[in-house]
Amino acid sequence: MCSLALFPPLPPPRDITLYEYNNALVSGHSNEKLPHPIQAQVEDLPTLTILKEMLKAHSRLEHSTKPAFIHHREILWKRCINAWRDVGVAGVLEELADAEGEEQWNQGLGEQSWTDSAKQLAIRWLKAGSGCMLTLCRWVSSLHGSFFPHLSLPSEDMIAEFSQAVDWAGCSIRAFAWHPHTSKFAVALLDDSIRVYNAKSTTVPILKHRLQRNVASLAWKPLCASILAVACHSCVLLWHLDPTSLSTRPSSGCAQVLSHPGHCPVTSLAWAPSGGLLLSASPVDTAMLVWDVSTENCVQLQWFGGGGVTFLAWSPDGSKVLAATPSAVFRVWEVQMWTCEKWPTIKGPCRTGCWSPDGSRLLFTVQGESVIYSLSFLEYSGEQQGRVGGSKTASIVADLSETKFDTLYGEERIGGEVHSMVWDPSGERLAAVIRGKNVSNFSSSNQRTIIAVFRTRNSPVFELLPCGFVQGEVSAQPQLVAFHPRFKKGAVLTVCWSTGQVSHIPFFFENGPFPSFSSPQSPLLPLGSRSSTREQPLFSEL
Repeated sequence: MCSLALFPPLPPPRDITLYEYNNALVSGHSNEKLPHPIQAQVEDLPTLTILKEMLKAHSRLEHSTKPAFIHHREILWKRCINAWRDVGVAGVLEELADAEGEEQWNQGLGEQSWTDSAKQLAIRWLKAGSGCMLTLCRWVSSLHGSFFPHLSLPSEDMIAEFSQAVDWAGCSIRAFAWHPHTSKFAVALLDDSIRVYNAKSTTVPILKHRLQRNVASLAWKPLCASILAVACHSCVLLWHLDPTSLSTRPSSGCAQVLSHPGHCPVTSLAWAPSGGLLLSASPVDTAMLVWDVSTENCVQLQWFGGGGVTFLAWSPDGSKVLAATPSAVFRVWEVQMWTCEKWPTIKGPCRTGCWSPDGSRLLFTVQGESVIYSLSFLEYSGEQQGRVGGSKTASIVADLSETKFDTLYGEERIGGEVHSMVWDPSGERLAAVIRGKNVSNFSSSNQRTIIAVFRTRNSPVFELLPCGFVQGEVSAQPQLVAFHPRFKKGAVLTVCWSTGQVSHIPFFFENGPFPSFSSPQSPLLPLGSRSSTREQPLFSEL
């Protein structure tokens, strides 16, 4: 089993990770230039720094312009319709329970023949019945919340709890997504705006919408150049962006709104690899929604238990979907018959997960545990078609418990729970964000959040081998990680840091096409860099 003790030493405190070559991570100073053959591979990728101070906070937190106008109390039946649309049954009951001597009820129904006593009696019974129903609903909700404590959290705290970003509430970058086919990515920022960067264009569209609040996830539609799905507080927005447009501020008319009662806040999205379906999930909704974007219709994949859905991951081969819940159970769905199998965990909910490129293996982590688990899946056909085919138990492939590293610069302690994890499209590299215990204290050098990179192989047997640690600038903590989907020379890991910087770290593999160098030694290894090319024990199923 792989462990952090097998990793090479960390880079010096003021060095950053520059690239990987010959199975070793090379570090150097932040102002140091990469060797020209390597620089040529990544020079077109946009690099940026978005400081928190540069983002203008919203002056108004409301989701509409209603508070800007003089208050006008609508008639009761109209208020009930609005409450049903915005909140659901609970909103209607609140409106009815708070109804006061309502002559507008009479006006709304257009019934002028009722006597005053009959009207007052009807409204009194309506208020009493609605009050009792509302009390019952609140009691059931509190009972439900005792089993699922996350339901008592405010919406923003709930999103921060289940976001793939380490510090969603405090970092300037809240979500990140590479386009699956081009060198283009989108970043969601603290001020609820979204910026789209393209390696082939200097135009940076900025997306804003009145419903674009508390963005938790971004996902580009596969096999399409222009559609970006955004997980917002109250809905899913689909931005239709013309890749040839020079406009930097697309209008709100370019956004398609997908909403469903009780399905908010939305914390995770996943497109089918074919681009035909979109999945959305919310921690307060036990149903996973399958959207047909063209018709704006959705189908609920309902199950009992779990308390909601917090994280989705569609396998690259399109056959299966991982659905994590806030409780100690997660499910894997197969998409032909939409049946699922569940796996209970011991300590807590599934925190994150990622699929191998062929969809035959799932790596996942559990909150409260410092290990990486593996599940293998078989492909069924014929009469057995429609089965998920997962192994009955998961095996531990990596132990990420706290490990002490004695370096020339002092003692370093690395280890903890994995907050997020990504597997590169070639299946050769795995990056895991290991969250330290003092995440909010960026001045602490102990128990810091760091990225551990593994070398992996899924065929003929699964292997996991330490590669090294990715380190940023002083006081910079990793927030989000993603692999470039179409890098031809190996892999490129994109890291969003707590300082607002977005950097790209190229990895060159032995089995991949290497850039040609005039000399195999210097200038590959910058002076003072720390790297290790020694072979380490690896995890193997044999």
